[in-house]
Amino acid sequence: MSIGLKNLILTCSIFLLLTGCSMKEYKLFQENWKEEDKITVVPDEEYREEMIFENVIAPNDRVDITVYIQAGQGSQQMTSILTSRETNNNNEIQENIGLLVTQKGTVRLPLIGSIEISGYTQDEASEMLIAEYKKYIRNPYVLVEIKNQKVIVMGEVKKPGIVSVTNGTMNIIEAIARSGDLTDFASRSNIKIVRGNLRNPTIRNVDLTDMTPLALTSLYLKPNEIVYVQPRDLKGYNKAFNEISPFFNMLSSILDPLNQRKTLIK
Repeated sequence: MSIGLKNLILTCSIFLLLTGCSMKEYKLFQENWKEEDKITVVPDEEYREEMIFENVIAPNDRVDITVYIQAGQGSQQMTSILTSRETNNNNEIQENIGLLVTQKGTVRLPLIGSIEISGYTQDEASEMLIAEYKKYIRNPYVLVEIKNQKVIVMGEVKKPGIVSVTNGTMNIIEAIARSGDLTDFASRSNIKIVRGNLRNPTIRNVDLTDMTPLALTSLYLKPNEIVYVQPRDLKGYNKAFNEISPFFNMLSSILDPLNQRKTLIK
């Protein structure tokens, strides 16, 4: 093979590699590609608020509501007269479980009809419904549970998807563990947490490789937040190589007969 042809192939290789491995298009949730992502520092006061955070019922949530009454006069036994509770042993989100909270923030219940429960925590909703049911029955007891609390885990984890929040709160370590841990291509120094309204989201950057910045941030997640594990640049180069390798295999198959012919002529 001539030197000119070798240089041509080398130039094409570098060009295709540089143009094919643009990580800007490969990564999600980029605010400014030219600026280095800074690890988010969370003030102590905000961190304490996140530690005691309790989710509130919102429109489109699904809730379990169970109403109990005394089995008989003077009895300490409680009997359920209303329940929307269903058993879900897989700790997975079920789209049709419980009662759907309407866009107006209401649910429809026996005796009391349509009532607004959005904006209440689980305990607050229970106390409010107890007060409502006391108008119709003696000594009611009500349990309310939000069923579709979840976080979304995307990117370089082994099992991306929706993770159910079963304990009221969850941190990023638990969410990643439930997603099968990080892949070999995961960027462990810049994991993004996307929270709030998606038209105007807040993005936090978390570094799991260094205890110093880790101690200054917060690993707590709120329901419906997105955890995005970015890929390392190596995955972009690997993807680019896989994309251009068929081209060079074809080029090699074309040039090999020419080289063999030159060798025979010599």
